[in-house]
Amino acid sequence: MENWNITADFILLGLFNHTGAHQFLFVLVLIVAFTSLVGNALMFLLILLDPRLHRPMYFLLSQLSLMDLMLIFTVAPKMAVDYLTGRKFISPTGCGFQIFFVLTFGGGECFLLAAMSYDRYVAVCHPLRYPVLMSWKLCLSMILGSWFLGAADGLMQAAATLNFSFCSAREIDHFFCEAPTLVRLACADTSVFEYVMYICCVLMLLIPISLILVSYSLILAAILQMCSNEARKKAFATCSSHISVVGLFFGAAIFTYIRPKSYRSANHDKFVSAFYTIFTPVLNPLIYSLRNSEVKGALRKCMDLCTALSLD
Repeated sequence: MENWNITADFILLGLFNHTGAHQFLFVLVLIVAFTSLVGNALMFLLILLDPRLHRPMYFLLSQLSLMDLMLIFTVAPKMAVDYLTGRKFISPTGCGFQIFFVLTFGGGECFLLAAMSYDRYVAVCHPLRYPVLMSWKLCLSMILGSWFLGAADGLMQAAATLNFSFCSAREIDHFFCEAPTLVRLACADTSVFEYVMYICCVLMLLIPISLILVSYSLILAAILQMCSNEARKKAFATCSSHISVVGLFFGAAIFTYIRPKSYRSANHDKFVSAFYTIFTPVLNPLIYSLRNSEVKGALRKCMDLCTALSLD
């Protein structure tokens, strides 16, 4: 097959066509993406501006909101512009940036969720030693480590993927550039790279999942030993929101990156990618805000302040 020049653009086939049903789904996805942007931006600003939320638990949550916010910005605007204008081209450089940023924010979120599970373990099992075991220094180290590991994975996969020679077929059956989809267009033998990429994805997912499972196993053991029903309910309420986020995010990520190649299909890949890049981020602020009295209190305070300012 004829190789194409490195300056030639890719063509993103997109998530929707222009039938009535797909136009409705496109509007629905836009609404969800906008809601997610507003929700995560509001969560980030609430934690930043309210002194009562200046604690490691909420600082970790602010970084989760920031990662989700940036993940949507990486994917949704390009998808919307492509659909509305019909211009579905993306340059190799733009494609590389999308791969890098999606993996930076997605990979970073894996390790951040593991850090949040450790925070919950300390809060439930060692509440009196919380300031020592979950110090600001440790909190900042875990956050920086999450961003660094996500960025390192994104940089390696983006650089390695774009290093291949691509064939004359330039169509990517997706709505954004994702490494597993782009590799299918390569002319060269990609089996070694795909194997290494698979191992990296397994490590990026299984290491955080293992840490999360250990943390919540210890939390469950501690909860079962509590004598007070009120204390048990409070501990379950503290952790259930985080467990919900973990299940949604890791379920979609495992389906996308660890599923055997023989079970892959373009439609399934696009649907699951839309779920973890657009739909899951909108759930995070809803789950945490609706189930956390301190966040709801900060939100009410902010709304009362806005109301007072508007009346003045």
